[in-house]
Amino acid sequence: MALDGIVVASIVEELKSTLMGGRINKIAQPEKDELLISIKGQDRVNYKLFLSAGAGMPLIYLTENTKANPMTAPNFCMLLRKHLNNGKILDITQPSLERIVSIKIEHMDELGDLKIKYLIIELMGKHSNIIFCDHNMTIIDSIKRVNQFMSSVREVLPGREYFIPQTIHKLDPLTIDYPSFKEHILNKQMPLSKALYTGLTGISPLIANEICHRASIYSDDFTSTLSEDMGLHLFRNFERVIEEVKEKKFYPHIVIGEHGPKEFSSIPLSSYMNNNYNIKELSSPSKMLETYYAEKNAQAVMQQKSADLRKLVANAIERAVKKYDLQVKQLKDTEKRDKYKVYGELISAYGYNLKPNAKELIAPNYYNNDEEIKIPLDETLTPMENAKRYFEKYNKLKRTYDALTTLIQETKDEIEHLKSIRASLEIATDEDDLAELKKELMEYGYIKKKHNSNKSDKSKKSSKNAKSKPFHYISSDGYHIYVGKNNYQNEELTFKLADGGDWWFHSKNIPGSHVIVKSGGDKLPDKTFEEAARLAAYYSSARDSKKVEIDYTQRKNIKKPSGSKPGFVIYHTNYSMIADTDISDIKEVE
Repeated sequence: MALDGIVVASIVEELKSTLMGGRINKIAQPEKDELLISIKGQDRVNYKLFLSAGAGMPLIYLTENTKANPMTAPNFCMLLRKHLNNGKILDITQPSLERIVSIKIEHMDELGDLKIKYLIIELMGKHSNIIFCDHNMTIIDSIKRVNQFMSSVREVLPGREYFIPQTIHKLDPLTIDYPSFKEHILNKQMPLSKALYTGLTGISPLIANEICHRASIYSDDFTSTLSEDMGLHLFRNFERVIEEVKEKKFYPHIVIGEHGPKEFSSIPLSSYMNNNYNIKELSSPSKMLETYYAEKNAQAVMQQKSADLRKLVANAIERAVKKYDLQVKQLKDTEKRDKYKVYGELISAYGYNLKPNAKELIAPNYYNNDEEIKIPLDETLTPMENAKRYFEKYNKLKRTYDALTTLIQETKDEIEHLKSIRASLEIATDEDDLAELKKELMEYGYIKKKHNSNKSDKSKKSSKNAKSKPFHYISSDGYHIYVGKNNYQNEELTFKLADGGDWWFHSKNIPGSHVIVKSGGDKLPDKTFEEAARLAAYYSSARDSKKVEIDYTQRKNIKKPSGSKPGFVIYHTNYSMIADTDISDIKEVE
């Protein structure tokens, strides 16, 4: 999700309300395409303005965090310090709904004269830049210099005039009227959403889809399918969105999906309301951006750190499934074992009257109402030797059957165990969670244990003390609910934290977390039962389903078989209910 013009508008409004009249007292360049500017506001509060022209993550927001600076400041940073230290912020503007922020700064030069400079931040993906200009909008320098070989549209070099490149003609959404909207947007031969974001400045695909959703029109519908009335209806909904921007009715929030942050916006996204998404409202656009990208970054780091474990578990499951299929096939081959036993017994009973070198025996089968049966014989063997050969085949297949029956159950248990670890990897939130899962994989031989005699005692102690914590929620009725993140936590919650009268929830016949509700001896309200079931549904391998069957019972009915793997339990007394996977309204304890 990239910044659009509406998010930039909300950021500009926030910066104007906090930084106007403030003075710059420190400028740092922690990365080659980042600036961190410290500003003392008129309210005597110190603010930090973070600017990034990174191609993958162009950003501007207020932050309380700091970054380590290089030993020697880059040239661009030194230039800004020379001109802007103690400079006063006069204005912060955004041209139209462009993804551009212009900061007007007044400072005193070497001769003591007041001068005007502009610091312009362009938030345009790979074309993002931070450009420093004089009062005539002549470029003094930029954090990224762009020459004619890099761009045929605009050079960004000292001495060049600054202007906003118009590579694609787009209309200003703040001033467009219906006739222009109809001519330049609705007459495009393309899907409605694309017509909106390619024809209007600062409108992203997300906002274009939102406008269509508010108008109850499919965003994939072609413009040519719209009637005159529907076209006007779409324009009215577009106007309402723009009116929110003009009136500065911003609503900074993050849309949380099943796998973490999905979108962010400064206007309400009705398309994500009541659709298994959690809407996280933030106090400011800066908090929205910082939180979103911090969580996305943490999510990406977790995905990267867990990639090896995911691959290992996936390969182990694949091997176990192949082994299981082979064992089932071999077991099927033993189904004829009883036939060989019958052959041996019938030869023993009726073989005395066989002629020498007989190739078969036809005899009544007293196991099947004396129905005649034809038994193949080896003509080189005596009847008793033929009988012995069939008994040996029977005994061999019986031994194979007994062994395979045990092995198949062991392999089936192994697959279920690995699937439970895979489900735990999906909900791991930090390195402690991964450490516990790695420990479990080591314990069961999927990862070789490494012995490092050089490891310090302090490091060993730190590793030993690192422990993942279960999820903790509070129901609408005030009851504490705990959710295990892995098999070790599941076992600890069920057999150590929970009392006999507490309630236990789990997805039926599929891997998932143990969910414990501390009842305190009370009779739980129906609402708490329903919320605990939803948590069990969400933290299961069926979380992508809308409905999941959940078993629940009191803790006293849960047993752990001797020698079973962690987290494995059995129960015979339970209730069941169908629960959805939406937990957005259940309060989590930090």
